[in-house]
Amino acid sequence: MIVIDKSHIGRKIPSFKATAEAGQLRFFAKATGETNPVYIDESAARDAGHPALPLPPTFLFSLEFNQPDGSWRDEVGIQVARILHGEQSFTYHRMGYAGDTFNFDPHIEDIYDKKGGALSFVVKKTRVTNQRGEHVADLRSVIVHRNT
Repeated sequence: MIVIDKSHIGRKIPSFKATAEAGQLRFFAKATGETNPVYIDESAARDAGHPALPLPPTFLFSLEFNQPDGSWRDEVGIQVARILHGEQSFTYHRMGYAGDTFNFDPHIEDIYDKKGGALSFVVKKTRVTNQRGEHVADLRSVIVHRNT
């Protein structure tokens, strides 16, 4: 049985940047069934007081997949074939918009086991700021690793 070592709690994961493009936002909004025109139509967004298309809810999670280096998983002992998506949550501090470049600064917040060590839960928290250094959101995700 492989159990994820708790000594990785607090480990910083390499930061990275990603830019939200208007086409990506429209595609995401349509794919998730968003019907509010402010997420699809730039005129509707401006009429609602936004400087550009706002990010649809949960879009930052998809931008986080742009992380160029996933080697931290190997270093921690996470085997991709053994993981399940446990949960995710978002705390928003301000709006993000098409054209913004976001800095993702992740770290491992916690690691705990269940089922007598058969499952390890890796809690990753990511602070997201925009190109002006403004705090946009905190992302929290839980990766479930099957150890047996």
